[in-house]
Order: sequence, then structure tokens, then C-alpha cells
Amino acid sequence: MAVTNQTTGTQYNGTGTGTDKVATQASTDPNRDMFTKLLVAQIQNQDPLSPQDPTQFVNQLSQLSQTEALQNLASLTSANASVLASLQTLALGGQVGSDVTVQTDTVKLDGNKVTGNVNLSGISAGTTLVLTGGDGRETTIDLGAHAAGGQSFTIDPDALGLAPGTYKIAARPSDGSAPAIEVTARLNSVRVGGTGVVLQVAGLGDVDPSYVTGFNGKTGS
Repeated sequence: MAVTNQTTGTQYNGTGTGTDKVATQASTDPNRDMFTKLLVAQIQNQDPLSPQDPTQFVNQLSQLSQTEALQNLASLTSANASVLASLQTLALGGQVGSDVTVQTDTVKLDGNKVTGNVNLSGISAGTTLVLTGGDGRETTIDLGAHAAGGQSFTIDPDALGLAPGTYKIAARPSDGSAPAIEVTARLNSVRVGGTGVVLQVAGLGDVDPSYVTGFNGKTGS
């Protein structure tokens, strides 16, 4: 399988042949040739009565070696990043069909119930969950008092008379804070997009993996 480095455009064929090594080191050859030409030109044009200090050439050769080492390290790091991205995709692909918990500030309602929790930072005498539609209309759900930690909730669109669509979701506890909201939904698919790995989660749409806070396993339904 070919893996293409998104930064350098270098392609790794994954077969373990010597072509990978040549592709990695090719970028350093022009720098080495240019340095050698400049070094020879400097020696040829220096004043014979006042030759350059030989230690300067040693220092320059040392700098060239350090530059090549850094370039090779950068190429290796890019290659490793591509491999890690592939491994992440494979690992997440094994979770398709599982329920995941995702931190979000929007939710897509389609008539099905949505469950989640509000992460309270302290004791709340009363917390209100607020859903705001595209028309700006707010629908509130009273969650009652709760101690610090996760306060669960369920959104029933039919009972609330909410039409299908995307809604902003926020929590308003009594202390005036703005706690994070997590929604539990099914992971439908995993794909590699232009910006990296993207998860498709029911009721949420495309989600960056960094917003997933938990994998809850498959429910069997």
C-alpha cells in the first residue's frame, strides 16, 4: 500500500525496498553538492599569502553534517506521522458500530432521542439545558439540582415538538458557569479526509477524533 507524505509529497510504497531510502535522502544531495562546489571555489580563490584557517572548513563540514542529520530526521518524522495516522484509522475503524461519547456544542435532531451529560464543575441548585434552532428559538429542559460531575439528560424531540434540524446546545447551571456537554451516539464510519481522520457520528455528523471522550462499546441494537 502506498502512503503519501502530505507535507513533502514523498510516496512510500510500503514494500521495504531500497527505493524508500533513496526518496528520503534525495533532497540532501543538492545541498551537499552545492557546499562542495562553494568549498572548492573558496580554496581556489583565496589569497595564497593569507590562506583561510583550516578549522573554518572543519566547522563548515560539521555544520553540513548537522544540517543533513536534521533533514533526515524531519523526513523520518513525516514518515512516522503518516504511519501513525494509518494506525489510528485502523484502530478507530474497529470501533465502528460502537457508542461513543463526544464533546459538542451542536446536535442534529431527527426524531430519535438523544442522551448525554453536562459536566458540572460544582454543585448546581438547578441546571437548564438550552437548545437553539436555526431561527433563534430557544427550547429549555430543566435538569434540576445536581452535585459536581456528570448530570445526565435525554432529549426527546417529539415530546418537545422540535422539528428535525441542527440545534446549538448549551447548559446554564445556577453558578453561571458554561460546562462542557457530552452526547452519546453511535460511530457510523471512519474516513481519512484532507485534514486527517474524520469520524461520522449519528446525530452529530463529522467529528474530529480529539472531541471523542469515551468509547462505550456496542449495544447490540
